[in-house]
Amino acid sequence: MIPHPEALWQILLMAALLIAAVINAVHQAEVIAHKTGEPFGTLVLAISVTIIEVALIVSIMLSAGGNGALIARDSVFAAVMIVMNGVIGISIFLGGLRHRILSFRVEGTNSSLAVLISLAVLTLVMPNFTTTTPGPTFSNSQLMLAGVLSLVLYGTFVFIQTVRHRDYFLPQHEAALADPESHAPAPSNTKTAISLILLLISLVVVVLLAKALSPAIEAAIDSVGAPRSVVGIAIALLVLLPEGVAATRAAMANRLQTSLNLSIGSALASIGLTIPAVALISIVFDLPLSLGIDNVGITFLGLTFLLSLLTIAIGRATVLQGVVHLVVFAAYLFLSLVP
Repeated sequence: MIPHPEALWQILLMAALLIAAVINAVHQAEVIAHKTGEPFGTLVLAISVTIIEVALIVSIMLSAGGNGALIARDSVFAAVMIVMNGVIGISIFLGGLRHRILSFRVEGTNSSLAVLISLAVLTLVMPNFTTTTPGPTFSNSQLMLAGVLSLVLYGTFVFIQTVRHRDYFLPQHEAALADPESHAPAPSNTKTAISLILLLISLVVVVLLAKALSPAIEAAIDSVGAPRSVVGIAIALLVLLPEGVAATRAAMANRLQTSLNLSIGSALASIGLTIPAVALISIVFDLPLSLGIDNVGITFLGLTFLLSLLTIAIGRATVLQGVVHLVVFAAYLFLSLVP
């Protein structure tokens, strides 16, 4: 069913405003990140992007009712695949083309990946094997446990990243010296305060526009007969696009550590903060929530984590690792559209 021309223009206008609000939110977060420095900067970006993602997911869940049971699973899984294969793949590929060999700290990247693997298995794989409820779902008590454990893991990671072992996540000295952006003057306190206000406004606008657009997104997917997982991929692509650009730029400037902080940090926040939020919404509003991914998804997840472990094993990466991750990402996208 094709919408009335006037309604179609309204949908397109709201979609354009939503994209602009997302990009502006991430830009303001980058200004704040430059003021706070690493690794606090990447944390600000990750949390801002996750707030946007949660707003989109919850809006669609509430508007779709029983049909929104898979949207959280598809969005979180898509975020992991986009980040770990798409963003990291293109970052290493383009950075490797320019600098041949990219270096980073194994300590911080390995710690991030360990937390991400734990979160992903506990929330996206484990529901397939529990027996209290039928299907790839958690009972309410299991859902609350998954939410609490996600917060514990993510909170511990943030403490390690920003306090206990902050040096593990700082760019290597040589790369920092080679990057002119690292020597750019930090924004003033006034500019940072303005960016904080604009960031909050942008996040509110994103939430409101997401709520208004949710029915149109659902109708559009149904009208073209696309798999329901496309909604989750679209949400993840939208919220991760600006941050993906920032991660790629960092890698091309020979700052792969910053790029990995941004990328893996986004995936961690996507699971560690999104799952507790949607679990709470599901319990409070009695909405169905299915978190377990299918066998193809489990295969892709296992392959992605295996490749990621091999990529970070020696603290150096070349174009080859970038191509491998990009090939897996291309296969994921194709099989999502043609299951």
